[in-house]
Amino acid sequence: MPHLYLHVPFCARRCSYCDFSIAVRKRVPAGEYVVAIESELSALVERGVVASGDVLDTLYLGGGTPSLLPPGAIHRLLDAIREQLRIPHSAFRTDLEVTLEANPEDVTLEHATAWRRAGVNRVSLGAQSFDDRVLRWMHRSHNAARIGDAVGMLRRAGIDNVSLDLIFALPVELGRDWARDLDHALALEPSHLSLYGLTVEQRTPLARWISRGAATAPDDERYAAEYLQAHVRLRTCGYRFYEVATTRPTGPGGPTSAAARRRTRSTAACAAGTSRHGRRTGAPSRQAARRSSQRKPSATSNGNSSAFICCFGPTKDCRSRPLPPSTAFSRPGWTGAGWRSGMKGWCAPLKAGCGSTRWSAT
Repeated sequence: MPHLYLHVPFCARRCSYCDFSIAVRKRVPAGEYVVAIESELSALVERGVVASGDVLDTLYLGGGTPSLLPPGAIHRLLDAIREQLRIPHSAFRTDLEVTLEANPEDVTLEHATAWRRAGVNRVSLGAQSFDDRVLRWMHRSHNAARIGDAVGMLRRAGIDNVSLDLIFALPVELGRDWARDLDHALALEPSHLSLYGLTVEQRTPLARWISRGAATAPDDERYAAEYLQAHVRLRTCGYRFYEVATTRPTGPGGPTSAAARRRTRSTAACAAGTSRHGRRTGAPSRQAARRSSQRKPSATSNGNSSAFICCFGPTKDCRSRPLPPSTAFSRPGWTGAGWRSGMKGWCAPLKAGCGSTRWSAT
């Protein structure tokens, strides 16, 4: 199991295009969430889904917005993973790539320093655009200037491996300058740059705007043109794509590029948290060329059910069948201290549902 994904579903606000399995909360139930994840990891090891002593190449905390968790909760999560999987503490400093997804407004020097001490050595920053008008339209909570500030604070804290996300193919009426956004992103010299095309999902503000004529749907020709424009611009600046949507600078291999190669060559993955899937070694996957905000490359159960090893959440198994009452998910320590009663119902109002098959780990 070279790769482990941990889903943190909490957000301060739902973006205009987002239909992911998230929970918008004024108070993030960090303590309850950590207890639930600890219970889940223990059960996964007990059931043999995750083998204690497995060698990890990458650990990814995604969401949602993992940076909303207090630094102490992130430290406790990483400690739980280290203990359950018997990962040497030194591995968090050398061999293991540990990524935390963050929003720019959550990054402070104090938080970044605490993340680094906990073992985080890579941060994926949800920039999305460098145009304040566009960011407001997206319902993002940061402004353009905050992105550069966040990158600077991360590097001052010792996190040099910084990835930026950008969204392209936005409605033409926004007047977004895609070339300008690429230039601003490249000026920050990110270690990775991910480009995701806007998609329209049902029951989102964007879908409602389009239905009443307040916004236009993404245009396929413009989508392709902006994607290819980015390819040309990034190649010119010395970046190469190692996944459909993700690029990094070319140059001598190091921990960053080595981890990127391992991610693309290996298909063995596991996931934990609400609405997540893993897939078994050797199984095929489908990289998502279109993604809005922080969606991961996904494998779907449509014609590819063999790709799933299991669904680590409260309601589904690896083939998307409802779990019977006799399974581990209804044992004490799961429902009692875990996803539903233990989390005080934060799971219940999620629109995508805790058993959504939308997500998969890579």
